[in-house]
This record gives sequence, structure tokens and C-alpha cells, in this order.
Amino acid sequence: MTFFWPEVLWLLFSLPALVAGYVFLLRRRKLATLRVSNLAMIREAAGPPNYRRHIPPVILLASIAALIVAIARPAAVVSLPGLEETVILAIDVSASMRATDVEPSRIDAAQRAAKAFVAAMPKTVRIGIVSFAGSAAVVQGPTLDHQEIEDAIDRLSLGPSTNLYGGIALSLAAMFPQDGVELEHFTDARTSSRFPDKPHSERSRPGSVEPGSYRSGAIVLLSDGQRTMGGDPIDAAQMAADRGVKVYTVGLGTPEGSVISFRGWSIRVKLDEETLKEIARMTGAKYFNANSAETLRAVYEGLSHRVVTNKKETELTGVFALAAALLMTFAAGLSMAWFGFRP
Repeated sequence: MTFFWPEVLWLLFSLPALVAGYVFLLRRRKLATLRVSNLAMIREAAGPPNYRRHIPPVILLASIAALIVAIARPAAVVSLPGLEETVILAIDVSASMRATDVEPSRIDAAQRAAKAFVAAMPKTVRIGIVSFAGSAAVVQGPTLDHQEIEDAIDRLSLGPSTNLYGGIALSLAAMFPQDGVELEHFTDARTSSRFPDKPHSERSRPGSVEPGSYRSGAIVLLSDGQRTMGGDPIDAAQMAADRGVKVYTVGLGTPEGSVISFRGWSIRVKLDEETLKEIARMTGAKYFNANSAETLRAVYEGLSHRVVTNKKETELTGVFALAAALLMTFAAGLSMAWFGFRP
């Protein structure tokens, strides 16, 4: 917790003086009572049991402390729901996604979970879909129309090779269409935008910021992590880290993998967790393993809350002022109930 006016907190040192004054008044009252010869008057002066007479002053003291803290204008970093986020779902559509180590297949499980993820997102969040195999494509640009996103998920089709670099780089380009990533030989079509392996050397690297500090968007990358072509995905992760964009990675598959048939060849496709973990670590995000359709749905449910929550410094003056008012009212009520209506 921080304070805008921390010098006001010095007033808290006056509280011990108030306690000392209260103790002094109690002793004076006790001495004055002992001078009275009438036993009935002594009993009347003694009032309720000792422990009750001290409760209202203690509560009042706590209310004064809360009021001093309120005057110091405290602030704390709290999690607040975001209002203008952009979330890019980058989905691996390489041939390895036809593997059945996640039933009914990796791609079917991915599509179903992605739809559940979209359905759980607030309507104020713009969602885009990027698919990547040998090349990356914007299947659907960021939009608030979640039905369009679901239709785009249904349009996903598999292709040869895996270009993780292109998937991350194109997701950044979709998130920052005006001043973000700009790659050479950019071509745009109605339903797809393709990028080569390397970014433009001058315009794609802004001044670095703290990884994960960008609060208005995130990338959710779903893949088995096995790169077969394209640039190093760690370089693409560095591009995201330089912009503060978190890249949450979801590893779909099992370490032992599964055998698929592709163009007459039998190929074992395994989950490369190390690459996906490093991408998440570099960007200040988190890696999730999804070795079953149920786990994948659970991961997406958790991400739907994680990626749309901002941490923001919020002033808490009103909270402490309200607490002080309630404590004062409570102290006054106890005092009146216990001491103000005695016969």
C-alpha cells in the first residue's frame, strides 16, 4: 500500500497520547469516587462492569486511526475487470494437430475449447483468430462480434509444417494494426493475411518495456510446440516482450505423442513443452498443459478471467473514511445503549 500524503501518518503517534489521557481520566474518576461516603453513590458511579466501559473508547480510537489513514490518501494495486481488451487466439493448424492423443483429435478439442473460451469472454472484449501452419493467417480480425469468431473457428483447416514464429508475429500485427508489428511483403486478403519469417528491421522493434506490462490485450497461443520451419519462436516472443504483451501458451498433446500418417509417411508428433514454457516466461505470462479435452476446457475457463483482468493502482480513501464513520457510529451506539439510558 502507498500513500499520496504519507506525512499525515505522523498523526498516528498522537494515539498513544489519547490512550494516556483516557487512563488519566479513569484514575481521576476512581479517586473522586473513593471520596464519596455513601455506598449507593459508589455503586452508581461504578456503573457497568469494567470491561464494557472500555469497549466504546477502543472502537472510537480505531475509528480515529482509520480517519487519519484516510486523510493520508492510501492507494493499492487491485485487480479490476478490463473494458477495452483485445485477445488474439493463435491456433496451431499444422498436420500434427490431427493426432489423437487428445480425443477426438487435437484440432477438434482445440476448436471446441476455443468456442467455450469465446462464450465466456465479456462482450466488451475484442477477439481475433490467427491460424498458423507453414505460414500464418488472420482468419478473423479482432471484433466484438463473438458469433463471427465462432464461425472463424469452424473454418480452421489443417496444413503442412509448423511456423510458431509466424503465429506469434502475426498475432502482434493483428493486435497493433496501426503502430505495432509491420513485416515485409505484407499482403492482405478478406480472410487471410500472410507474413514471411522475419520482421522489418527498423519498424517492428519499439522501445522495450517491462514484459507483461501491456494491460489492454494478450495472446493465447495453442500449439504442440514443435517448430518445423520459420524463424526462432523465441525471437517472436522477444518481440511480444518488448511491447509488454503477454503470450499465454497452451501445450496440446502428450510428451510421448502420437503417430500420424502424412503424405504416405508415418510420423510421431510430440509435445515440446520447453519452447512453450520459455515463450510464456519471457512475456510474463503462464504456460498451461492440456493433455485432454477436459483439461483444455478448464485451461480456457481460467484464461477467460485471467486475460481480461487489469491490475491498477486505486485510491482507497473512501474505504477508510467509510470504515471510520461506521466505527464512530458503532462506538456511539454502544455508549448510548450501555450508559445513556440507565435508570
